[in-house]
Amino acid sequence: MQNALVIGNTDGIGLALTRRLLAGGWVVTGVSRRPAVLDHEGYAHLTADVTAADFGAALEGVGDVDLCVYAAGVGEMLDLADLGAQTRAIEVNLVGAARAVEVVVPRMVAAGRGHFIGLSSLSDVMVSPEAPGYAASKAGLSAYLLSLSAAVRPHGVAVSTIRFGFVDTKMAKGAVKPMMITVERAVDVVLGCVRTRAVVVSFPRRMAAAAMVLRPLLRVQARLRKS
Repeated sequence: MQNALVIGNTDGIGLALTRRLLAGGWVVTGVSRRPAVLDHEGYAHLTADVTAADFGAALEGVGDVDLCVYAAGVGEMLDLADLGAQTRAIEVNLVGAARAVEVVVPRMVAAGRGHFIGLSSLSDVMVSPEAPGYAASKAGLSAYLLSLSAAVRPHGVAVSTIRFGFVDTKMAKGAVKPMMITVERAVDVVLGCVRTRAVVVSFPRRMAAAAMVLRPLLRVQARLRKS
């Protein structure tokens, strides 16, 4: 019997992933600031806010897990009259993930096994005047998990970063959403990463390549805006 912890699982990728894991025979603990939306004999729910100071303490009672997927995420378009929304994106997407890592990964290292996956974004290489908090948080998340992966692999633990483009969830904002994929397709990608334990997965691959090409152009554009 394998045990999974899915953080941010009352909608979107987290919810769909939880359902697929349960269907596959996993025992799953879900974490969200909202009440459970699932009723299954193999499911337990913890109501907790990833931005709360006691979030790490709340996770202490979960116990050891074979797989932890950090799927919590927010992102708001920039409003210069409300920069707090950008701060919250950093708190949820990056600091919350770091708090989860702080509790879960040392236990995995002690056990000599386990897999931590963070859902990041292809925007982690972008300059984004439209959503700077989101881009910054995903850049930080990808860099942190990539570095952590190198540190824990010798201990039998995998840490993976999955960099998605547009997924058809409430997070997908903006008038143009190229190459958007369904939630179920995103879950296929996550489960593929569970099998392969890849360090980094970028999907769709064509969009990942386009993001790398656009990165220097957007940086030039940002400098021109300041001049």
